[in-house]
Amino acid sequence: MQLTDKDLILITGATGLVGSHLAEQARSRGLRVRALVRAGARSDLLKSWGVELVSGDLDQPESLRKATEGVTLVIHCAAKVGDWGPTDEYRKVNVDGTRALLDAALATGSLKRWIQISSLGVYEGRDHFGTDESTPPSTTGIDGYTLTKVESELLVCDYIRNKKLPAVVLRPGFIYGPRDRTILPRLLERLKSGKFAYLGSTDKLMNNTYVGNLCEAVWLAIEHDDVVGEVFNIHDPRSVTKKEFMNTVCDAAGIPQPKKVVPLPVARFLASAMEKLWKLMGKKEAPLLNSARIKFLGLNLDYSIEKARRQLRYNPSHDFREAMTATVKQIGK
Repeated sequence: MQLTDKDLILITGATGLVGSHLAEQARSRGLRVRALVRAGARSDLLKSWGVELVSGDLDQPESLRKATEGVTLVIHCAAKVGDWGPTDEYRKVNVDGTRALLDAALATGSLKRWIQISSLGVYEGRDHFGTDESTPPSTTGIDGYTLTKVESELLVCDYIRNKKLPAVVLRPGFIYGPRDRTILPRLLERLKSGKFAYLGSTDKLMNNTYVGNLCEAVWLAIEHDDVVGEVFNIHDPRSVTKKEFMNTVCDAAGIPQPKKVVPLPVARFLASAMEKLWKLMGKKEAPLLNSARIKFLGLNLDYSIEKARRQLRYNPSHDFREAMTATVKQIGK
């Protein structure tokens, strides 16, 4: 699909990390961009780039009909994220909202391509060593977010098979980059406090994905018609160890590198106990240790991107060390 100024791109989650970078890049290419924006969301940057704003949300069907009118390309980035809370709250946005958006987009008759931003979190919560797309997603997610990301991806794949949806599914890992307002800022706070501790071996790998590299994959998925219907793992050109990841963040921020290590069996025991207690007490915030954080910090998260390299022609241009250093410095401003 070769985009022109006659195409109209709808980006969901355009006020977030991935969506904002895609909106900025699309406008710099002279493309028409529309964003579905929730009431009260920060949209000054989008306005300054000349993005058309449509007020609405994934749980407001009428707003979706308005947002998709005349749209030829949907890049679906929006999702309820987190590692705590009732699964139904995640499902309402990530699954039911995706279904409503799919139906609205297909009803227009103008849709040429759908890009689904899924997650490497759809795989089973275990150690991974080169896992590729032949391994199916796990339908027993460890939390509401990962489970409903699986369900939303499977929904899109069902529409591909049964409703001829012209979609490509991209599964990025841990996404970082400028404009991150959540995960990296919180991690930096923890590192600065001196309370951060590794969970198990520091040599296990991360599934780091720079937002610029993910954007490259998105444009490739749009441009190459021969990948419609495919699913791709996406991450940086090389995976890094937990130690390199944290040390790079600390060096960029000018803070001491962490040394503490909690044995993984101990961390698992504490996470299980804390999760049970937090649920019993009805707490709204996640405990310091939970299953999702064990996965992020304690497991070996090595996934193959050879399919993306081969079929998508994905050759990510940003290396982790350079990209993370620039990200931390931007967050610190």
